[in-house]
Amino acid sequence: MNLEKVFFAFFIVLALTMNFGFFIGEMDNPAHHNVYELFAAIIVNLIATVLKFGDRTHVGAVLLATSLVADLHLILAAVIWGLGLYALDAGPGVISVVVSMSGGALLANIISVIILVIETFALRK
Repeated sequence: MNLEKVFFAFFIVLALTMNFGFFIGEMDNPAHHNVYELFAAIIVNLIATVLKFGDRTHVGAVLLATSLVADLHLILAAVIWGLGLYALDAGPGVISVVVSMSGGALLANIISVIILVIETFALRK
């Protein structure tokens, strides 16, 4: 068993599950979406992105692209949440936008995990 690959897969799957944990719940209810969970999802996604920089294959480039998309969505969600609720006092409608941005990151993370699983099955053959 290659410990580096285990570590790599761990962070990819953790990024997906952390993002899903933030995403799930009523879209416009701030009580269902914790700011610390969003922060943790951003940190784990950034770690997963850094781990993907070492792969020089075409699949590695696609994995890196999906990770960068997820990072962008989550960082924008945090900026929108911070500006919308605290700087502009825009109200609860901002949470819907934040959760939507998190949904985009969730989709990118799902694609990343699917590619990881396909690559794993291709290596076995």
